[in-house]
Amino acid sequence: MTEAASHEEPVPDHDQDGREPVRRIPDIISLVKDSYSELRRAERRVADVVLDDVKYAVDASNAALAQRAGVSEPTVTRFCRAIGCEGVRDFKLKLAQSLVVGALYLAKSPAPGSGNGMPFWNAVFGEARRALQEAERQLDPVELEKAAELIAKARQVTVFGLGGSSSALAQETQYRLFRYGITVNAQCDPYLMRMTASTLKPGDLVIAISATGRTREVIEAVELAKHYRANAIGVTAPDTELARACDVRLTVAVPEYPDTLKPTASRYAFLAMIDLLAVASAYKLDASARETVRRIKYNAQIHRTGKEMEPLGD
Repeated sequence: MTEAASHEEPVPDHDQDGREPVRRIPDIISLVKDSYSELRRAERRVADVVLDDVKYAVDASNAALAQRAGVSEPTVTRFCRAIGCEGVRDFKLKLAQSLVVGALYLAKSPAPGSGNGMPFWNAVFGEARRALQEAERQLDPVELEKAAELIAKARQVTVFGLGGSSSALAQETQYRLFRYGITVNAQCDPYLMRMTASTLKPGDLVIAISATGRTREVIEAVELAKHYRANAIGVTAPDTELARACDVRLTVAVPEYPDTLKPTASRYAFLAMIDLLAVASAYKLDASARETVRRIKYNAQIHRTGKEMEPLGD
Protein backbone atom coordinates (compact mmCIF):
# COMPACT_ATOMS: atom_id res chain seq x y z
CA MET A 1 0.00 0.00 0.00
CA THR A 2 1.31 3.46 -0.85
CA GLU A 3 1.75 6.54 1.30
CA ALA A 4 -1.66 7.67 0.04
CA ALA A 5 -3.23 5.16 2.40
CA SER A 6 -2.56 7.54 5.26
CA HIS A 7 -5.22 9.80 3.75
CA GLU A 8 -7.83 7.08 3.68
CA GLU A 9 -10.02 8.39 6.48
CA PRO A 10 -11.25 12.00 6.52
CA VAL A 11 -9.88 13.79 9.56
CA PRO A 12 -12.28 15.80 11.73
CA ASP A 13 -11.15 19.35 12.37
CA HIS A 14 -12.30 21.45 15.30
CA ASP A 15 -12.93 25.15 15.05
CA GLN A 16 -11.27 27.36 17.66
CA ASP A 17 -14.69 28.74 18.52
CA GLY A 18 -15.94 25.25 19.47
CA ARG A 19 -18.06 24.72 16.37
CA GLU A 20 -18.98 21.31 15.01
CA PRO A 21 -16.09 19.27 13.59
CA VAL A 22 -15.59 19.64 9.84
CA ARG A 23 -15.35 16.33 7.99
CA ARG A 24 -12.54 16.61 5.46
CA ILE A 25 -13.16 14.75 2.20
CA PRO A 26 -9.91 13.51 0.65
CA ASP A 27 -9.06 14.85 -2.81
CA ILE A 28 -8.91 11.44 -4.45
CA ILE A 29 -7.84 12.81 -7.85
CA SER A 30 -4.73 14.34 -6.30
CA LEU A 31 -4.05 11.06 -4.49
CA VAL A 32 -4.19 9.18 -7.80
CA LYS A 33 -1.77 11.65 -9.40
CA ASP A 34 0.60 11.73 -6.42
CA SER A 35 0.64 7.92 -6.12
CA TYR A 36 1.05 7.29 -9.85
CA SER A 37 4.80 6.60 -9.79
CA GLU A 38 4.35 4.04 -7.00
CA LEU A 39 1.68 2.02 -8.79
CA ARG A 40 2.30 -1.19 -10.70
CA ARG A 41 2.19 -0.96 -14.48
CA ALA A 42 -1.30 -2.49 -14.74
CA GLU A 43 -2.58 -0.22 -11.96
CA ARG A 44 -1.23 2.81 -13.84
CA ARG A 45 -3.40 1.82 -16.81
CA VAL A 46 -6.42 2.04 -14.54
CA ALA A 47 -5.19 5.40 -13.25
CA ASP A 48 -4.83 6.62 -16.85
CA VAL A 49 -8.44 5.71 -17.61
CA VAL A 50 -9.66 7.44 -14.45
CA LEU A 51 -7.70 10.65 -15.04
CA ASP A 52 -8.61 10.77 -18.72
CA ASP A 53 -12.36 10.75 -18.01
CA VAL A 54 -13.31 11.06 -14.34
CA LYS A 55 -17.04 11.22 -15.07
CA TYR A 56 -16.83 7.93 -16.96
CA ALA A 57 -14.86 6.32 -14.14
CA VAL A 58 -17.55 7.33 -11.63
CA ASP A 59 -20.40 5.90 -13.71
CA ALA A 60 -18.74 2.83 -15.26
CA SER A 61 -19.04 -0.63 -13.75
CA ASN A 62 -15.98 -2.40 -12.44
CA ALA A 63 -15.99 -4.65 -15.52
CA ALA A 64 -16.28 -1.72 -17.94
CA LEU A 65 -13.46 0.13 -16.20
CA ALA A 66 -11.26 -2.97 -16.37
CA GLN A 67 -12.09 -3.50 -20.04
CA ARG A 68 -11.23 0.08 -21.01
CA ALA A 69 -7.94 -0.14 -19.10
CA GLY A 70 -7.15 -3.55 -20.59
CA VAL A 71 -6.73 -5.17 -17.18
CA SER A 72 -8.58 -7.68 -15.01
CA GLU A 73 -11.27 -6.69 -12.50
CA PRO A 74 -9.08 -7.70 -9.54
CA THR A 75 -6.48 -5.24 -10.83
CA VAL A 76 -9.03 -2.43 -10.56
CA THR A 77 -9.68 -3.46 -6.96
CA ARG A 78 -5.93 -3.53 -6.23
CA PHE A 79 -5.58 -0.08 -7.76
CA CYS A 80 -8.31 1.29 -5.49
CA ARG A 81 -6.63 -0.15 -2.40
CA ALA A 82 -3.21 1.04 -3.54
CA ILE A 83 -4.36 4.66 -3.36
CA GLY A 84 -5.89 4.23 0.08
CA CYS A 85 -9.49 3.20 -0.59
CA GLU A 86 -11.26 0.19 0.93
CA GLY A 87 -12.35 -1.02 -2.48
CA VAL A 88 -14.00 -0.03 -5.76
CA ARG A 89 -17.19 1.24 -4.13
CA ASP A 90 -15.29 3.44 -1.66
CA PHE A 91 -13.08 4.73 -4.48
CA LYS A 92 -16.04 5.68 -6.66
CA LEU A 93 -17.77 7.43 -3.79
CA LYS A 94 -14.71 9.58 -3.14
CA LEU A 95 -14.20 10.10 -6.87
CA ALA A 96 -17.78 11.35 -7.22
CA GLN A 97 -17.19 13.74 -4.32
CA SER A 98 -14.10 15.10 -6.07
CA LEU A 99 -16.31 16.24 -8.95
CA VAL A 100 -17.92 18.82 -6.67
CA VAL A 101 -15.69 21.46 -8.30
CA GLY A 102 -16.81 20.29 -11.73
CA ALA A 103 -15.15 18.45 -14.57
CA LEU A 104 -14.15 21.83 -15.98
CA TYR A 105 -11.03 21.78 -13.79
CA LEU A 106 -10.03 18.41 -15.19
CA ALA A 107 -10.34 19.41 -18.83
CA LYS A 108 -7.29 19.53 -21.06
CA SER A 109 -6.04 22.82 -22.46
CA PRO A 110 -7.76 23.90 -25.68
CA ALA A 111 -5.96 23.82 -28.98
CA PRO A 112 -4.41 27.10 -30.20
CA GLY A 113 -7.21 29.32 -31.46
CA SER A 114 -5.51 32.50 -32.63
CA GLY A 115 -2.87 33.44 -35.14
CA ASN A 116 -0.15 33.74 -32.50
CA GLY A 117 -0.61 30.18 -31.25
CA MET A 118 -1.89 31.27 -27.84
CA PRO A 119 -5.39 29.86 -27.11
CA PHE A 120 -5.85 32.22 -24.15
CA TRP A 121 -5.02 35.47 -25.98
CA ASN A 122 -8.54 36.33 -27.11
CA ALA A 123 -10.06 35.05 -23.86
CA VAL A 124 -7.98 37.37 -21.66
CA PHE A 125 -8.45 40.52 -23.73
CA GLY A 126 -12.02 39.71 -24.71
CA GLU A 127 -13.14 38.96 -21.16
CA ALA A 128 -11.47 42.12 -19.85
CA ARG A 129 -13.42 44.20 -22.38
CA ARG A 130 -16.65 42.39 -21.55
CA ALA A 131 -16.16 42.90 -17.81
CA LEU A 132 -15.71 46.64 -18.30
CA GLN A 133 -18.79 46.78 -20.51
CA GLU A 134 -20.83 44.94 -17.88
CA ALA A 135 -19.62 47.33 -15.17
CA GLU A 136 -20.63 50.32 -17.27
CA ARG A 137 -24.02 48.78 -18.03
CA GLN A 138 -24.89 47.57 -14.52
CA LEU A 139 -23.45 50.20 -12.21
CA ASP A 140 -26.08 52.56 -10.80
CA PRO A 141 -24.93 56.22 -11.06
CA VAL A 142 -27.28 57.17 -8.21
CA GLU A 143 -25.62 54.69 -5.88
CA LEU A 144 -22.19 55.90 -7.00
CA GLU A 145 -23.18 59.47 -6.13
CA LYS A 146 -24.35 58.36 -2.68
CA ALA A 147 -21.13 56.44 -2.10
CA ALA A 148 -18.96 59.41 -3.09
CA GLU A 149 -20.92 61.64 -0.72
CA LEU A 150 -20.34 59.22 2.17
CA ILE A 151 -16.60 59.06 1.45
CA ALA A 152 -16.21 62.80 1.14
CA LYS A 153 -17.92 63.37 4.51
CA ALA A 154 -16.40 60.42 6.39
CA ARG A 155 -14.16 61.02 9.39
CA GLN A 156 -12.21 57.92 8.38
CA VAL A 157 -12.64 55.14 5.84
CA THR A 158 -11.82 51.47 6.41
CA VAL A 159 -11.76 49.01 3.52
CA PHE A 160 -12.47 45.33 4.11
CA GLY A 161 -11.45 42.61 1.67
CA LEU A 162 -10.57 38.97 2.24
CA GLY A 163 -8.96 36.45 -0.08
CA GLY A 164 -6.74 36.69 -3.15
CA SER A 165 -8.62 39.18 -5.31
CA SER A 166 -10.58 41.13 -2.69
CA SER A 167 -7.51 41.72 -0.52
CA ALA A 168 -5.68 43.23 -3.48
CA LEU A 169 -8.75 45.31 -4.37
CA ALA A 170 -8.97 46.59 -0.79
CA GLN A 171 -5.35 47.72 -0.95
CA GLU A 172 -6.00 49.30 -4.33
CA THR A 173 -8.93 51.23 -2.86
CA GLN A 174 -6.66 52.57 -0.12
CA TYR A 175 -4.10 53.65 -2.73
CA ARG A 176 -6.78 55.37 -4.81
CA LEU A 177 -8.31 57.31 -1.91
CA PHE A 178 -5.41 58.42 0.28
CA ARG A 179 -3.97 60.65 -2.47
CA TYR A 180 -7.07 62.85 -2.22
CA GLY A 181 -6.40 63.49 1.47
CA ILE A 182 -8.89 60.89 2.68
CA THR A 183 -7.99 59.10 5.91
CA VAL A 184 -8.22 55.49 4.80
CA ASN A 185 -6.79 52.09 5.67
CA ALA A 186 -7.35 48.58 4.31
CA GLN A 187 -7.82 45.49 6.49
CA CYS A 188 -7.43 42.04 4.94
CA ASP A 189 -7.17 39.90 8.08
CA PRO A 190 -10.50 38.61 9.46
CA TYR A 191 -9.59 39.29 13.11
CA LEU A 192 -8.24 42.76 12.37
CA MET A 193 -11.42 43.47 10.40
CA ARG A 194 -13.49 42.55 13.43
CA MET A 195 -11.27 44.52 15.79
CA THR A 196 -11.30 47.58 13.52
CA ALA A 197 -15.07 47.42 13.13
CA SER A 198 -15.33 47.51 16.93
CA THR A 199 -13.52 50.88 17.04
CA LEU A 200 -15.72 52.68 14.50
CA LYS A 201 -18.11 55.48 15.39
CA PRO A 202 -20.86 57.51 13.72
CA GLY A 203 -19.34 59.39 10.82
CA ASP A 204 -16.93 56.57 10.00
CA LEU A 205 -17.27 54.51 6.85
CA VAL A 206 -16.60 50.94 5.76
CA ILE A 207 -16.09 49.93 2.14
CA ALA A 208 -16.57 46.16 1.91
CA ILE A 209 -15.33 44.33 -1.19
CA SER A 210 -16.35 40.79 -2.10
CA ALA A 211 -16.80 39.33 -5.58
CA THR A 212 -19.27 36.74 -4.32
CA GLY A 213 -20.94 38.71 -1.54
CA ARG A 214 -20.93 35.55 0.58
CA THR A 215 -17.68 35.90 2.55
CA ARG A 216 -18.92 35.42 6.10
CA GLU A 217 -16.05 37.25 7.84
CA VAL A 218 -16.58 40.37 5.73
CA ILE A 219 -20.35 40.33 6.25
CA GLU A 220 -19.95 39.95 10.01
CA ALA A 221 -17.41 42.80 10.13
CA VAL A 222 -19.82 45.06 8.24
CA GLU A 223 -22.68 44.15 10.56
CA LEU A 224 -20.47 44.90 13.55
CA ALA A 225 -19.47 48.28 12.09
CA LYS A 226 -23.11 49.16 11.49
CA HIS A 227 -23.92 48.14 15.08
CA TYR A 228 -21.61 50.98 16.11
CA ARG A 229 -23.44 53.24 13.64
CA ALA A 230 -20.79 53.47 10.95
CA ASN A 231 -21.94 53.62 7.33
CA ALA A 232 -21.13 50.89 4.81
CA ILE A 233 -20.60 50.74 1.06
CA GLY A 234 -20.64 47.34 -0.61
CA VAL A 235 -18.61 46.68 -3.77
CA THR A 236 -19.92 43.26 -4.60
CA ALA A 237 -22.29 41.09 -6.62
CA PRO A 238 -25.99 42.04 -6.75
CA ASP A 239 -28.64 40.42 -4.54
CA THR A 240 -26.15 39.05 -2.03
CA GLU A 241 -26.04 39.06 1.76
CA LEU A 242 -23.20 41.57 1.76
CA ALA A 243 -25.08 43.90 -0.56
CA ARG A 244 -28.12 43.76 1.72
CA ALA A 245 -25.97 44.54 4.76
CA CYS A 246 -24.64 47.79 3.26
CA ASP A 247 -26.20 51.26 3.05
CA VAL A 248 -24.96 51.85 -0.50
CA ARG A 249 -24.49 49.08 -3.06
CA LEU A 250 -22.13 49.20 -6.04
CA THR A 251 -22.83 45.87 -7.69
CA VAL A 252 -21.97 44.04 -10.88
CA ALA A 253 -22.27 40.43 -12.03
CA VAL A 254 -19.76 39.14 -14.57
CA PRO A 255 -20.07 35.46 -15.62
CA GLU A 256 -16.67 33.83 -15.84
CA TYR A 257 -15.15 32.39 -19.01
CA PRO A 258 -14.77 28.58 -18.75
CA ASP A 259 -10.97 28.49 -18.72
CA THR A 260 -9.72 27.56 -15.27
CA LEU A 261 -6.18 28.75 -15.98
CA LYS A 262 -7.28 32.26 -16.88
CA PRO A 263 -7.42 34.80 -14.04
CA THR A 264 -10.92 35.94 -13.11
CA ALA A 265 -12.18 38.72 -15.35
CA SER A 266 -14.58 40.19 -12.80
CA ARG A 267 -11.70 42.01 -11.11
CA TYR A 268 -11.56 44.37 -14.11
CA ALA A 269 -15.15 45.33 -13.37
CA PHE A 270 -14.34 45.85 -9.69
CA LEU A 271 -11.25 47.90 -10.53
CA ALA A 272 -13.39 50.10 -12.75
CA MET A 273 -15.90 50.57 -9.91
CA ILE A 274 -13.09 51.46 -7.51
CA ASP A 275 -11.70 54.01 -9.96
CA LEU A 276 -15.14 55.54 -10.46
CA LEU A 277 -15.66 55.63 -6.70
CA ALA A 278 -12.31 57.33 -6.14
CA VAL A 279 -12.78 59.94 -8.86
CA ALA A 280 -16.36 60.68 -7.80
CA SER A 281 -15.13 61.21 -4.24
CA ALA A 282 -12.33 63.48 -5.47
CA TYR A 283 -14.83 65.62 -7.37
CA LYS A 284 -16.86 65.96 -4.17
CA LEU A 285 -13.76 67.15 -2.29
CA ASP A 286 -12.68 69.26 -5.29
CA ALA A 287 -10.17 71.90 -4.19
CA SER A 288 -8.77 70.00 -1.19
CA ALA A 289 -8.31 66.85 -3.31
CA ARG A 290 -6.53 68.81 -6.04
CA GLU A 291 -4.19 70.40 -3.50
CA THR A 292 -3.32 67.01 -1.99
CA VAL A 293 -2.61 65.52 -5.42
CA ARG A 294 -0.50 68.59 -6.27
CA ARG A 295 1.60 68.09 -3.14
CA ILE A 296 2.15 64.40 -3.93
CA LYS A 297 3.11 65.16 -7.53
CA TYR A 298 5.42 68.00 -6.50
CA ASN A 299 7.34 65.89 -4.01
CA ALA A 300 7.47 62.91 -6.36
CA GLN A 301 8.73 65.15 -9.18
CA ILE A 302 11.57 66.73 -7.22
CA HIS A 303 12.60 63.32 -5.91
CA ARG A 304 13.33 62.15 -9.45
CA THR A 305 13.09 63.46 -12.99
CA GLY A 306 10.03 62.64 -15.05
CA LYS A 307 7.20 63.90 -17.18
CA GLU A 308 4.22 65.77 -15.76
CA MET A 309 1.63 63.25 -16.99
CA GLU A 310 3.38 60.10 -15.83
CA PRO A 311 1.45 57.89 -13.38
CA LEU A 312 1.21 59.57 -9.99
CA GLY A 313 3.53 57.94 -7.48
CA ASP A 314 4.73 55.19 -9.83
